[in-house]
Amino acid sequence: MKKLLLLGLALAPMALLASAEGAETNYDIVQRTVNFIIFAGIVWYLLADKLKAFFAGRTASIQAELDKVQDTLKASQEKVENAAKKLEEAKKLANEIVENAKTDIDSVKKRVADAVDAEIANLDKGFDEKVKIETSKAKKQIVSEVLEELLSSDNVSITQDELANIVLKKVA
Repeated sequence: MKKLLLLGLALAPMALLASAEGAETNYDIVQRTVNFIIFAGIVWYLLADKLKAFFAGRTASIQAELDKVQDTLKASQEKVENAAKKLEEAKKLANEIVENAKTDIDSVKKRVADAVDAEIANLDKGFDEKVKIETSKAKKQIVSEVLEELLSSDNVSITQDELANIVLKKVA
């Protein structure tokens, strides 16, 4: 009802100020301006609440989307920071692993070198013992061959007593 009354009040000046025949076409700008201001006032009065509500809702939705984007941005920044921290930790861990591997390699090299040195010492000792045994065998074989040669030949005549004395001298 209020709006109809207002509409009636708005239309009354238009009816009064409008020219009938267009006789004053050169000077009707004032009347048209007043009519436009009245029309704009009526439109503003009728649509002001709806426009305010529309723009308030639009502002709220834009603010909500902005907040959502900022939350997403913060979450992304936190993820980037966490990833950077994990990267630093991974680098530290990799450096520790490399250092441990170097230490392990050095200890393995030392153990292998010690084992090789011990094996070489054992081989040298075994070789020396083998040389002694082979030398002893060769001496025995030569002595045995020489004795057989001497005993088998007719040129040399050795008695049992002389042979026992020779063997005793060799043994002693």
